Amino acid sequence: MLNLCKNTGNYFGVKSFRYTFVPENKIQKRDFTVKMKDKIINKAKEMFLRLGFKSITMDDIACEMCISKKTIYKYFSNKDVLIEESVELVHKEVHETIDKIVSKNFNAIEENFEIKRMFREMFKAAESSPIYQLKKHYPEIYDKVLTQQVSICEDCFRQNIIKGINEGLYRENLDIDNYVKFYYTLIFNINENTMLENDAHELEVKALEYHIRAMATLAGIIELEKHLKNPII
Repeated sequence: MLNLCKNTGNYFGVKSFRYTFVPENKIQKRDFTVKMKDKIINKAKEMFLRLGFKSITMDDIACEMCISKKTIYKYFSNKDVLIEESVELVHKEVHETIDKIVSKNFNAIEENFEIKRMFREMFKAAESSPIYQLKKHYPEIYDKVLTQQVSICEDCFRQNIIKGINEGLYRENLDIDNYVKFYYTLIFNINENTMLENDAHELEVKALEYHIRAMATLAGIIELEKHLKNPII
């Protein structure tokens, strides 16, 4: 495998390069390392969301993957590190999915309901709220990821409100910053203090209705009522 390292000089107007040969077995080993680490993170994420961050052990993950616990510790020094990287993966997937929904050009209210359906689908296997679990059992990890969560939510809510105003679905005189703050505070409080995911989901739907009604024009209320007649799965 030929790997170009760097330009080593310029002689008579012609650039000279030094090339380094990387053995094929080293490349394969590096690729295997990356793939194995990704597999562990994906499996851990799936199990943490389904059965809980606290209840799942490194032994459980190793058994599920048919690998040794020693293999997991090769990539992750402890369970906290694995939880952090699993949560980072969830954030990445959520952000990508939100971007995908926004790109479909739904109106602002429809977009809110589509994002709620997305969250419902992503966490439908979870017995208890992931945010509730993190805050209760791993508060230090929760504090680390909270800033990122809030940032994603703030941006999403703000863009949605601006879009709704432009579409005539939300009132023009809204205090956007405070409405963003009100809504994400409401959503986070629901998830931080509600143990069961199904209960959190039902409260989030009520919070979404409350949020939209507080901002909506007459046209927005009509659009909202249309979506409320079509229950979120």
